Amino acid sequence: MNILGISCFFHDAAAALVQDGIVTAAAEEERFSRIKHDASFPIRAIEFCLRTAKLRAEDLDWVVFYEKPFVKFDRILMSTLATHPRSFRVFRESMIKWLAEKLWVKGLIRKRVGIPQERILFSSHHLSHAASAFYCSPFSEAAILTVDGVGEWATATFGVGRDRNIELLGEIRFPHSLGMLYSVFTAFLGFEVNEGEYKVMGMAPYGTPKYADDVRKLLRLHDDGSFSLDMDYFAYHYSPDTAFNGKFEHLFGAPRDPKSHFFTESSGYPAYFGDKPANYKELCRLNQHYADIAASIQLVTEETLLAMARALHVKTGLPRLCMAGGVALNSVANGRILRETPFKELYVQPAAGDGGGAIGAALYAYHAVLGNPRNYVMEHAYLGEEHSEADIKSFLDANGIRHEYVEDDDRLIERVVDALMQGRVVGWSQGRFEWGPRALGNRSILADPRRADMKDIVNTKIKFREPYRPFAPSVLAERAEEYYDLKSPERHYPARFMLLVVPVKESKRQVVPAPTHVDGTGRLQTVFKKTNPRYHRLIETFDKATGVPVVLNTSFNLKGEPIVNTPAEAFSTFSKSGMDMLVLDHFIVEKENS
Repeated sequence: MNILGISCFFHDAAAALVQDGIVTAAAEEERFSRIKHDASFPIRAIEFCLRTAKLRAEDLDWVVFYEKPFVKFDRILMSTLATHPRSFRVFRESMIKWLAEKLWVKGLIRKRVGIPQERILFSSHHLSHAASAFYCSPFSEAAILTVDGVGEWATATFGVGRDRNIELLGEIRFPHSLGMLYSVFTAFLGFEVNEGEYKVMGMAPYGTPKYADDVRKLLRLHDDGSFSLDMDYFAYHYSPDTAFNGKFEHLFGAPRDPKSHFFTESSGYPAYFGDKPANYKELCRLNQHYADIAASIQLVTEETLLAMARALHVKTGLPRLCMAGGVALNSVANGRILRETPFKELYVQPAAGDGGGAIGAALYAYHAVLGNPRNYVMEHAYLGEEHSEADIKSFLDANGIRHEYVEDDDRLIERVVDALMQGRVVGWSQGRFEWGPRALGNRSILADPRRADMKDIVNTKIKFREPYRPFAPSVLAERAEEYYDLKSPERHYPARFMLLVVPVKESKRQVVPAPTHVDGTGRLQTVFKKTNPRYHRLIETFDKATGVPVVLNTSFNLKGEPIVNTPAEAFSTFSKSGMDMLVLDHFIVEKENS
């Protein structure tokens, strides 16, 4: 049975193919369109899924959309009417978008995919989130928590999954939203909403949560794990331009200028920012204020998620938890949930945000609607497009790019390890690209984690981004416990997907300083021989040469661009940056001056 799941029209549009209960292909539209967080109808991702499985549209049994457009439209109508006349512009702009396209999803799918409308199904937004986590998990029974900005009406749900059934026990409704609260602070701190939330999380360790009590004024936690916001501080429910109002600014001060550089005394001032300004000390003090606010909203978000998780555990008594929704990408909070709640195991699907709803919608139809048994665990995220050696060679030859083909894998990996040990930065592209926002060893930029200056080198050479943004350590799963505070790493699926921040062992912080956060933690990726044997072997070879089973890993892209897909995109990124070596499967390209 072939079921196609689709998510689109908010952000991170995606398509996923489920064949006989197994996810065989999944990708976000941005990887093909090259528009970051592309929200448009994911026709390229759909074509990729069909092409990968060698299917035509008529071979699809069902197409499932990840939410219910008419229910969402109802929420927009009711919310804007409730805040009229302030919401007139939101109402007008929403009507233009919804009446033109968003409301008529069934007809659009029928036309663009080419499938009869009687084979088109709809899930609800948070049910798709819940299904994306539970049905991909190894758990036959688990509590389920979904938290994001907003779906139709729900912004968070509590539930239980048992075998092929999911029951949602309760929900929190718009405008009360933890995801929206975090996004309000994202906007206040000068970052793009739905893009810069992870920047807030990265900024937080450079501050102290001295404004946590002020943040708590905006949010009231209830004994049952629910919460409500004081809407007097917010404007997102009636304004298309701003998420917060004057009362919010009176509490937290003026918002940060999005065009200004962020730096503090502890983050340092990178060379790619140019010469230090004359008022450097004053700017450091101002930025410290914003870092403290970031630390405060991060702490309150963690506290709220912990309260929600503990209440859910009381309700269900279950030892395992599945989480989804954009807030489940908060890897610092995920680490605290594992350490500080009664839940013993946690599963977070690698594309926990809206893109992941495509997988959830398809799996919900397969298991809950059609009653088919479960036979799948998402143990890795390598579900994207692959490019053959013939395609790579054709691209290199057609463009006259000097390269070397190294057939013997061990010899190639030794070359890469030698380059890393010499302080060179390597672009590494192999196999199928990753599902979700993290590069997990198939579209990665690699460097030596032992060098404290490597973080600045990679930022200066490639990323040209804020100095506080952390890199990730990719660590051999069987050695992870030596370096990180994570017992039985094989049980902790979020760590496979770089969705778990844990303390670095104090004795190892100076051994791997480059991917260690300023607060002594790391957002690690545990690498398993079974799921990525080649990347595992690379780290293993680095360990044999250096005694350190870790490499620094960051996504293979330039600032503001999606992660690369094709050999052409990988070479373009390599050429535009200061990377020293590019590996495209068995082909090596080096810069002449490297």
